[in-house]
Amino acid sequence: MPLFKKYRELIVYIFFGVLTTLVNWAAYWVLTDLCHIDYLVSAFVAQVLSILFAYATNRTWVFHSQVRGFRGIALEMVKFFGARGVSLVLDMACMYVGVDMLHIGDKAMKIFSSVLVVIANYIFSKLFVFKKK
Repeated sequence: MPLFKKYRELIVYIFFGVLTTLVNWAAYWVLTDLCHIDYLVSAFVAQVLSILFAYATNRTWVFHSQVRGFRGIALEMVKFFGARGVSLVLDMACMYVGVDMLHIGDKAMKIFSSVLVVIANYIFSKLFVFKKK
C-alpha cells in the first residue's frame, strides 16, 4: 500500500492510458479492417476518440482536477486538447514515416507510435495541463 500511495498517480495514469490506447486501437482496427478506411484517416479518427476518452478519465481519476467554473474548465480543456493535438501530430507523423516511407506494417507502427504518444501525453498532462498550483 505505501508503494501504491507513492506512485498512485502514475499507476492510475498507466491504467487509464492502457484503456485509452485500447480505445485508440479498437477504433483504428474497426476503421481500417472492417470499414476499409485509409490508415491515416483511421489513425486521425481513432486519436480524436481516444483524446475525448482521455480527457474525461485524466481530469477525474488521474490528476483529480479541482478546476471549477466555465472559464477554468474551458482553459483546462484548451490546454489538454492543445497538448493532445501535438500528440496527434506525433502519431500521424510516426504512421506516415513508418508506413509510407519505411514500409513497416501499419499495425506494428501503430503500437510503436502509441508508446511514444503515451509518454508524451503524461509529460504534457503533468507539466502543462493538470499542474498543481
